[in-house]
Amino acid sequence: MAKQASNAWIMQKKKWSLVVLALFSLSTAMVFLMRTAFDSCNANTTARFEDDNNRVAAPAVIRHDGAAAGPSALRFMKSKLVLLVSHELSLSGGPLLLMELAFLLRGVGSEVVWITSQKPPESDEVIYSLENKMLDRGVQVLSAKGQKAIDTALKADLVVLNTAVAGKWLDAVLKENVPRVLPKVLWWIHEMRGHYFKVEYVKHLPFVAGAMIDSHTTAEYWKNRTRERLGIKMPKTYVVHLGNSKELMEVAEDSVSRRVLREHVRESLGVRNEDLLFAIINSVSRGKGQDLFLRAFHESLQIIKEKKLQVPSMHAVIVGSDMDKQTKFETELRNFVIDKKLQDCVHFVNKTLTVAPYLASIDVLVQNSQARGECFGRITIEAMAFQLPVLGTAAGGTMEIVVNGTTGLLHPVGKEGVSSLMTNIVKLATHVERRMTMGKKGYERVKERFLEPHMVQRIAFVLREVLQKAKSHANS
Repeated sequence: MAKQASNAWIMQKKKWSLVVLALFSLSTAMVFLMRTAFDSCNANTTARFEDDNNRVAAPAVIRHDGAAAGPSALRFMKSKLVLLVSHELSLSGGPLLLMELAFLLRGVGSEVVWITSQKPPESDEVIYSLENKMLDRGVQVLSAKGQKAIDTALKADLVVLNTAVAGKWLDAVLKENVPRVLPKVLWWIHEMRGHYFKVEYVKHLPFVAGAMIDSHTTAEYWKNRTRERLGIKMPKTYVVHLGNSKELMEVAEDSVSRRVLREHVRESLGVRNEDLLFAIINSVSRGKGQDLFLRAFHESLQIIKEKKLQVPSMHAVIVGSDMDKQTKFETELRNFVIDKKLQDCVHFVNKTLTVAPYLASIDVLVQNSQARGECFGRITIEAMAFQLPVLGTAAGGTMEIVVNGTTGLLHPVGKEGVSSLMTNIVKLATHVERRMTMGKKGYERVKERFLEPHMVQRIAFVLREVLQKAKSHANS
């Protein structure tokens, strides 16, 4: 009997070893997935919209295990024609999130059509791969221009514009038909940068059925910025927090898979099981704060050495590098590592679509996005699913996800935040129990509000209202 159990365990480990190899094969061929996806919300709030009455939507019915009750909340979308317009098709957060919505709608029987408004003139392997993935799932892919695109927009029950930049498609393609389409447009906005506030992008924003934004912080920013800079008023705005996919949660909750992934990644990095890994998983750019993280990490090593603190060997992992095309910023990072003699404890990992292996292998996630922070920061809730504490900037959507002192620790943005981040690194490095407790609290928070069924409930609430508004306008 014991022998059978042992054999079963060996077979399961072999199975996950193959999964790991498949995941890593995929990661070398694909580009890094930057996800965008909140504590300031009431625990029972699933979708919130802000208008003159500042009303709050009714919460979804949630089971105690964290899943939304009943069948898919999107089932009312069966047979509806939905046109999804993305400004690009890439492995960045916005397009992939829209693809996720496309597959959810296909799952309940919606007719889904996809348009990419901007494509490079030359062939692109990523675009080809993603379009074929959509075609395989029953999503129709149309050219951005031409009569078929216009006819589909006019016939559609719902049109979703993804990101502010997609607004340029309206005038460029629909032209005189724009007023007929606007009443059934839901504008899904993910941006937090000032250069997106251009009239040519968002001049039609006040006239659409609604705007959907990933965090309350971003919604407030758009409300103020459009009024002050452009003199326009936002439409009814819905805040929809994102959720972790079922596939990611299955890996996060499987101890065998996590152990195998951890062993594999750590072996590939040349670090031991008992070593302590702090990681940023984001595209390498100044806005993501990898430079400030490395400064804080270096200072934490100096403090630990000066105070002779007893901690395991510490490593910093930068996931999101580009081995083929090093930017000036990444060269700066690598030079810093060499200058400070950190080559043995700082590891650069190529950008990858597959984040689960790295989440399984590290001990702490650092979310160090600068300026206004992340619109949401989906990698944060993914890390919390793996019971990892989060060291994040006190900005943007991170403040709506991380409960400071409970599921992680927050620090200021900018150079003034380096000292605080260094202190927080030392705190978690020297307190194992605190790390473990924060990780468990983060996992509980994910189960309470950041699962895919939660996100579906939120989106369903928005789509139902937008459809009703479009129908009322058509009948008026």
